[in-house]
Amino acid sequence: QVQLVQSGGGLVQAGGSLRLSCVASGRTFSDYMVGWFRQAPGKEREFLATISGAAYYADYSDSVKGRFTISRDNAKRTAYLEMRSLQPEDTAVYYCAAADGPLKRSGYPYWGQGTQVTVSS
Repeated sequence: QVQLVQSGGGLVQAGGSLRLSCVASGRTFSDYMVGWFRQAPGKEREFLATISGAAYYADYSDSVKGRFTISRDNAKRTAYLEMRSLQPEDTAVYYCAAADGPLKRSGYPYWGQGTQVTVSS
């Protein structure tokens, strides 16, 4: 089992930056990938980025590539999502998630509680 607790998020002006954190407990942290997703009101959940257990590999959606950076500190059991050049369309509830196996964009069984990110224009 994996438990994920998120922090960060909040209100930021357009063009600003935020960092989200996701602290894991349970299984050995480096054994699984961590992904970030978001869901805006009235929209489906969207994959953003994922990173392998040893942080050798990462994958990004085209919508955030170049603006968002995923990372992890296995010693701290924490994954991060650094978000830059935020725009109002980035407003959503952001989730971290964990899964086994090779990098993937869906099928994550473990989820954080979600954190609201609001970008004002």
